[in-house]
Amino acid sequence: MRPLSKITEGLIGQPMFRLLANTQAKERRGERIYHFEIGDSDLPVHPHITQAVKKALDNGRTHYVDSTGIIEFKRAISDDVEKRLEFKPSHGQILVMPSNAVIDFVVRCVADPGDEVIYPDPGFSTYRSVIKYTGVKGVGIPLHEKNGFHLKPIDIERRITDKTKLIIVNSPSNPTGAVLNEDEILEISLIAKKYNLYILSDEVYSKVVFDSRQHHSLGISDQCREHTIILEGFSKVYSMAGFRLGYAIGPEHVIEKMGLLFQTIFSCFPAFIQYGGISALTEHEDLTRQRIKTYEGLRDIIYEKINSIPNISCLRPEGALYVFPNITRTRMTSQQFCEFALERANIALLPGTCFGDYGEGHIRICYARKETMIVEAMDKLKRALQDTRIERLKLAHERI
Repeated sequence: MRPLSKITEGLIGQPMFRLLANTQAKERRGERIYHFEIGDSDLPVHPHITQAVKKALDNGRTHYVDSTGIIEFKRAISDDVEKRLEFKPSHGQILVMPSNAVIDFVVRCVADPGDEVIYPDPGFSTYRSVIKYTGVKGVGIPLHEKNGFHLKPIDIERRITDKTKLIIVNSPSNPTGAVLNEDEILEISLIAKKYNLYILSDEVYSKVVFDSRQHHSLGISDQCREHTIILEGFSKVYSMAGFRLGYAIGPEHVIEKMGLLFQTIFSCFPAFIQYGGISALTEHEDLTRQRIKTYEGLRDIIYEKINSIPNISCLRPEGALYVFPNITRTRMTSQQFCEFALERANIALLPGTCFGDYGEGHIRICYARKETMIVEAMDKLKRALQDTRIERLKLAHERI
């Protein structure tokens, strides 16, 4: 068999999808699985969004369109950014594309093999996946629980070299739920300007912030005209994961090159899905606010349930859709704990190591689930751990 290209040797994909495939196989055998591994919401898409897509289909919006995005959607994005972030990007600064692909395209457009990209560890798995297969050198910044998993500007500056081209920042964070404050955002922006570096600001969870916090965007500093590229999407707050709809906002010369790359690979993004995005941004804001309050309530429930389980603890997430519990006192590794949860309680979780080396000792749980499911699953996990402890005590007693 002839060998494949060298670039394929670095492809590692996303581990959560491999686990999802395994759990679905168990379900086909008739087993009930509690899914907390995949970052998707169980809450439905709002009807006005699906109606907008259906209407677009009925109106024949099924042909080729501008490869950078239809003008109506760009207008809605620009207006939404102006309302939330107080700057209005030009249409030439906006590129409509799947959110995950933004990470890949930014890295390939600003860095060459051998260049360095700074990213958070633990952080979204696609950062490392893209860095690995493109031949770029990844420089992980450890995030520590004692600091609330906040990305510290001083840690970034210490790792900058003459090969650094890009800093990836994610707030609110997947997997930790940390939300950077205004001072932290400002300092990171000043560092990028000082060293003339690009920033990819992953703001997919920008609308999912809790406890009256405010989202602070790195794009405000330069209005995405010089060095900042914002990544946004519709999967989370709008429950539109299957739509694969997102966008990038950045300097026009960067967006132009990303647009050519997108055009080369995809031609354009389906227009009828973009009309769903328009509806999400412009209609029924009350439903969006209500959904965020629902997520906040679910956050409170799982936070209390997790911290009631012996030998497990977690910080209260400040945003996003995840808790990142510390399981070190169970004396299991992250992988062992997730295998235990799936085998003994049919609960699918993700090891913290899916998000980087510094995720060891933690697990990620997506709590965008029904309240009854959260309560039932966490009670099952608690009982499974208690049963295991009893089994160990009995075994130790028999050995005496």
